[in-house]
Amino acid sequence: MDDLIDEDAGPGNMPEFTVSEISGAVKRTIESGFSHVRVRGEIGRLSLPRSGHVYLDLKDDRSVLASVIWKGVASRLAHPPEEGMEVVATGRLTTFPGQSKYQLVIEDLVPAGAGALMAMLEKRRMALAAEGLFDEARKKPLPFLPGVIGVVTSPSGAVIRDILHRLRDRFPRRVLIWPVAVQGAACAPEVSRAIRGFNALPEGGPIPRPDLLIVARGGGSLEDLWGFNEEIVVRAAAESAIPLISAVGHETDTTLIDHAADRRAPTPTAAAEMAVPVRLDLLNWLRQQDGYMTRAMGQAVSSRKQRLGDLARGLPRPEALLDAPRQRLDRATLQLGPALRHATQIRRQALDRLSARLQPALERAVAARRLELGRISAGLRPAALRNRQAADRERLADLARRFQRATADDTRRRQDRLEGLARLHATLGYEATLRRGYAVVHGDSGVLTRKVDAAGQSRLDIEFADGRLAAIPADGPARPTQKARAKGDPPDQGSLF
Repeated sequence: MDDLIDEDAGPGNMPEFTVSEISGAVKRTIESGFSHVRVRGEIGRLSLPRSGHVYLDLKDDRSVLASVIWKGVASRLAHPPEEGMEVVATGRLTTFPGQSKYQLVIEDLVPAGAGALMAMLEKRRMALAAEGLFDEARKKPLPFLPGVIGVVTSPSGAVIRDILHRLRDRFPRRVLIWPVAVQGAACAPEVSRAIRGFNALPEGGPIPRPDLLIVARGGGSLEDLWGFNEEIVVRAAAESAIPLISAVGHETDTTLIDHAADRRAPTPTAAAEMAVPVRLDLLNWLRQQDGYMTRAMGQAVSSRKQRLGDLARGLPRPEALLDAPRQRLDRATLQLGPALRHATQIRRQALDRLSARLQPALERAVAARRLELGRISAGLRPAALRNRQAADRERLADLARRFQRATADDTRRRQDRLEGLARLHATLGYEATLRRGYAVVHGDSGVLTRKVDAAGQSRLDIEFADGRLAAIPADGPARPTQKARAKGDPPDQGSLF
């Protein structure tokens, strides 16, 4: 302000300044004196407009300092500001001439010590727990032997080597690694995207969908592990449809993802042990169960065999079971004839009684029908009946002519079809084949198609188109000699062999 005030000027000659000149002088004075400051305080009013800038108040028990975090700085903060959090802000003081106020432009914002981080962590844990994200009822059981395991971790650290080594020792499985940053500002968004990315893989796709997920990181300070306390990571772990094991830090380290995961492992190596059983232990257990099953089946078969023998000895002989029914059948057969004759005699007597009552009733019914017929015939008109009869006769003659024509047409069609079938039968039948020069050889067992079958026959009949010819195969039984033929045996006629 010294450059704007003239000490030699009198009261009447004091210079006049514009509002902008005064505001600019104050701005230069404050920015030159407080160009880099660190301020500790509690976050009061917090505003997050759509522009991405963050407006907040830093306060203590007596004063309030308006502050602003520009969008580019806010996106790089490791710990997003929350109302009520005690922080240490680093930045510069400046003025806002439009409202005659000064404010702190924050360039870095960190919690004020581990106590503030723990208080913020506890507050976030209680809020997420109130939503039910940590309930045991929603946690899923781990698969006994997953086919594919997805690991979310840094690909260059010792953690992934420990996990792969332990899986190889216990039960080798296929492992998919999703590389992420395990600390810093990029940790939380990359871990949440990895969990959701594994869940988004389709079943049966080119990249197999994991049956189990492991989120792993080695030990570190509270600040190093803070990315696994972020809300987006916790929600991604809680929403995962794939069972998830959290293995972040050492056994004494606890992060919020541990509460949302389906299982918590104290170390990444322990997570690999939870993921798969020991292959040798399974093989030993299977051998033991196989022995138990073999002995149990042997004992069961032996016990049932003994029981079957005991029951068989208690059964009667089959012949004895049929003796009593056979005797009852013979007795019933002997009683059947007299019973049938007696029943026939009773039915005949009943029929005679009914016929005796039926004759007068029939006579009365015939007389009544005759009288009724007389009344009806008296009311008939012969001329109308003759006309109707003539019309019906003409109609019947027309129907007869139509029926005769239809019958003749149908008979002709059927006859043509029958002749066609006969010609087809004659063409396809074996008689036509015989007329073309072929023959059918008949033996004792029917038609013969192979030489070996014909050689074992004593006599053959060869069917030609004009008849059959008897023949004896050359390999068949010996033919009678001339002396035997002289005694009266018929000569071997028609032999072809």
